[in-house]
Amino acid sequence: MKKPLLAALGALMITGTGLAAPAVAATETSTGTKAPAAVQAVTFAGTVSLSNCSGSVVRLPDSEDNDPALVMSNGHCLESGFPGPGEVVVDQPSSRTFGLLNSAGTRVATLRASKIAYATMTDTDVSLYQLTTTYGQIRSSYGISPLTLDDTHPVAGRAITVVSGYWKRTYACSIDGFAHRLKEGSWTWKDSVRYTSACRTIGGTSGSPVIDNATGNVVAVNNTGNEDGGRCTDNNPCEVDQSGNVTVRAGINYGQQTYQIPACFGLDSKLDLDASGCTLPKS
Repeated sequence: MKKPLLAALGALMITGTGLAAPAVAATETSTGTKAPAAVQAVTFAGTVSLSNCSGSVVRLPDSEDNDPALVMSNGHCLESGFPGPGEVVVDQPSSRTFGLLNSAGTRVATLRASKIAYATMTDTDVSLYQLTTTYGQIRSSYGISPLTLDDTHPVAGRAITVVSGYWKRTYACSIDGFAHRLKEGSWTWKDSVRYTSACRTIGGTSGSPVIDNATGNVVAVNNTGNEDGGRCTDNNPCEVDQSGNVTVRAGINYGQQTYQIPACFGLDSKLDLDASGCTLPKS
């Protein structure tokens, strides 16, 4: 998993990037140079910063203004620690806060959770918090609309942007393909999105929305990468194909698809794991 704050700071010190998050988006190109924020169609509007990770205010394709808003991040970003293999967290009280960012990456508000609607690190790595405010209230108060979760499988070759609210930094690349199984330590994830090498995400980018540049919709949530070339260990995930063959891709990063989520939520942002088409792991 992409390590949270303290490890991320250490990584930045080692690489010489510096400790301060930039006030304006910086995008890493395939050559390692920084491209100006002005060339980016994707902005920070609707993303959030957590105490240890990144995230975003997300809506379902049929969400309404009066529905309680949802914030999406990783399961491994929960304030209670990593869920164990096979563990699913549903409807647990939470008062966690999130810093809401505008298009320039400026924090404009503090949003508060009422509960953890859903979280797991089994098959995927996702957390969904329900807020005390609605989508309409956020839009009318701050002029910020949520990001929309796409309900179709992402497409290989599409240009994507990983948007980190924690670091106020974006990473631009493409979907290289999909890992049948991605194994990291005790956890296994299904059909993970593999990025091309230009998306060199770091600790603190965990939970960032992965946006399809062509549609502006969220197609995945950023969660991990192989840091040291290790084989299937913590911070060094490996790919396992349908025949059980293992491939290690040092330096390559991954996200977990999110198209399955909309089928599991109904009116008023209510979770229904028994709904038709819902394939998220159940408790």
